[in-house]
Amino acid sequence: MKQLNQPGNLANGNRGVCLAIGMFDGVHLGHQQVLRQAVNDAARHEALAVAVTFDQHPANVVAPDRAPALLQTRPQRLRAIESIGIDAALVIRFDSALSQKPGETFVRELFDGFGSIHSICVGANFTFGHRRDGNVESLQALGQALGFHVHGLKAVTLDGQAVSSTRIRDAVREGRLDYAGQMLGRNFAIEGTVIKGDGKGRDIGFATANIDTSGRVLPPNGVYAVHAQLGQATHRAVLNIGVRPTLAKPEPSLQVEAHLLDYDGELYGKQLRVEFVDRLREEKRFDSVKELTAQISRDIERAQTLF
Repeated sequence: MKQLNQPGNLANGNRGVCLAIGMFDGVHLGHQQVLRQAVNDAARHEALAVAVTFDQHPANVVAPDRAPALLQTRPQRLRAIESIGIDAALVIRFDSALSQKPGETFVRELFDGFGSIHSICVGANFTFGHRRDGNVESLQALGQALGFHVHGLKAVTLDGQAVSSTRIRDAVREGRLDYAGQMLGRNFAIEGTVIKGDGKGRDIGFATANIDTSGRVLPPNGVYAVHAQLGQATHRAVLNIGVRPTLAKPEPSLQVEAHLLDYDGELYGKQLRVEFVDRLREEKRFDSVKELTAQISRDIERAQTLF
């Protein structure tokens, strides 16, 4: 999948494009429906399917105090979009200037930039432009004027409610990872760069990879059996999310650290993807490091029975 900074980078020749527009955080079942519609339209018109998305959540600019933690890193999101069959993704920098742009101007600029748009696919509740002045109806009116078709697709539902990124975030925070997975259409996973920690895990005999998960939604604190993907290889691992109360400094901070059971190489600076298998226990403060290490050994033994 080609990644674009502006429509003109596509170099699509005489082929038109079929667009799917959205933030697509999580690339859940509803997003997948929108993206597949663009792929199907492109196949019918011998066009290119292009996802139009943003480098950050718009709320980071227009309402920072209400900006949500995200389900995915940008690379995760783009890989999930690519897996649907999208040919290219236009990642637009969302800044204050863009937030002030009327919806019609935004769409006309896309139309001019791509040269020819066959269709635009969005969710039925899609809004866009300054103060959300654009919606599916206004997009359809633009489509009639400019000559493209608009699909405003109804939400996918689960248990009578629309599948949404917000519902998935809530499920993850509550530890209902199976339910989150149903809405995502795959197991929930977190991904991030391995950063340097304080080395206390190695000191007690269980070296860990500290994962940078800033800005991401996390399950409740605790210990989990996980699959850790490093490059093309997948390793069994035990993951701890929490403040490490037994080893805490005067001001403990939240850490996400994985102990890979069958890997002993250097991890700093590498990308690690962690897919959850099961929750082993809650986070707990132990009276001594000896008690903690004994519990970690039991955690590993139990995790090995789950893989």
